[in-house]
Formats: sequence, structure tokens, C-alpha cells
Amino acid sequence: MSAALHLLAALAAGLIFGLGLSLSGMLDPARVQGFLDVTGAFDGRQAWDPTLAFVLGGSVSVAGLGYALARRLPRPALAIAFDLPTNHRIDSSLIGGAALFGIGWGLSGLCPGPAVAALSTGALPVAVFVAAMLVGMTAHQRFVARA
Repeated sequence: MSAALHLLAALAAGLIFGLGLSLSGMLDPARVQGFLDVTGAFDGRQAWDPTLAFVLGGSVSVAGLGYALARRLPRPALAIAFDLPTNHRIDSSLIGGAALFGIGWGLSGLCPGPAVAALSTGALPVAVFVAAMLVGMTAHQRFVARA
């Protein structure tokens, strides 16, 4: 497959993903925090907003169908093989990473995908979040992944 076709497929997937995040409200940190704060203890100004549960449920459903399809296909359309996780262990690194992700998501209202898409809004807090995320990813790659 040509590099141009791969680039076009990646661009199309990114545009669809970003559009879905935008339409669903996942780019609005206040709305995400309103969903994650089920008790109202964090903000206190707004009641719990359960609407993003439908977004997450739809995402999990689509991902589940994608994994089921990947198991049935001999290979992907634009690659030599599927790049599926091979580690099935639940260890302290996984639990710690999941906890850190959840704390960051709850405090900021952003996670990596929506944060990159939200850069299009030009909001300074989003740019700061993405910069901090990139610093953290680089530090992990240099200091933790090599250990």
C-alpha cells in the first residue's frame, strides 16, 4: 500500500474521531467533569450530567465490534498484521497508570484524544494540558520505559 493511502486513511479516521468528540461534547472539560462528578462534590454548582454515558457506551460498543471483526479477518486492509495487545496481565503498572489517567481526567476534564482535538478551540488551558501531556510522555519514554 502506498504511503499516501495510509496518510489519507489516517486523516479520515482522525477527522471522524475529532468530529465525533466535538459533536458529543467531549471537548468541553466542564461537561466531562459534570459527567465524572456523580456526587456534585467537586463543583457543587451543577447536577450530575449522565449524557456522556451514551457516548462512552457507544464507543465501547464500536470498539467491541472492531475487535470481534479483527479476530475474523486474516489481516487488516492497510497493514500486514493487526497490532493487538498481547499482555493480558493486570499488574501494578496498569493499575497505577489507570489511576493516574483517571485522576488527571477528572481534574482537568480532558484526556489525550479530546485534548488534541480541543487544540482547535485555541483555549490556553487545553494547550497547557497538551504540553504537559507531551512532557509526561517524553519523561516516561526516557526514564520509565527504559528501566
